[in-house]
Amino acid sequence: MCCLVDIKQRVKSLVDKYDTHDPFKIANQLGIHVIYEQLGETLGYFSKLYRIPIVHINENTTKEQQLATCCHELGHAILHPNENTSFLKSKTYFPTSRIEKEANLFAFELLSYQGSNQIITVQEAIKDYQIPEQILSKNF
Repeated sequence: MCCLVDIKQRVKSLVDKYDTHDPFKIANQLGIHVIYEQLGETLGYFSKLYRIPIVHINENTTKEQQLATCCHELGHAILHPNENTSFLKSKTYFPTSRIEKEANLFAFELLSYQGSNQIITVQEAIKDYQIPEQILSKNF
């Protein structure tokens, strides 16, 4: 199990290594394909097809949701590359398992780096990016 300190360090290492806070650019640098598709109520999911890692993002969501989804699924790709992660089947990131909670924490950490002067707050993470308050209030 990853702890908050480990997740913070992983995010910091990625941001430093690739000199970007953009999850789409980090995914590209890591060889992770990002595709947009119609997923109904599903926000996104991470999969591997013939060992090629893929982040699937719902094309019918807001830019903020797509950004948060990419951060979340990138968390799965980095923290749980060999786990079978379930789809996010609702319009929230409410976690149902340890790996979902860890991916949410990863997403918040990466989102909090977005833009040099645009660090998001816990309240913005909850309101704009739909990261569950239960996760953030216990850790921040």
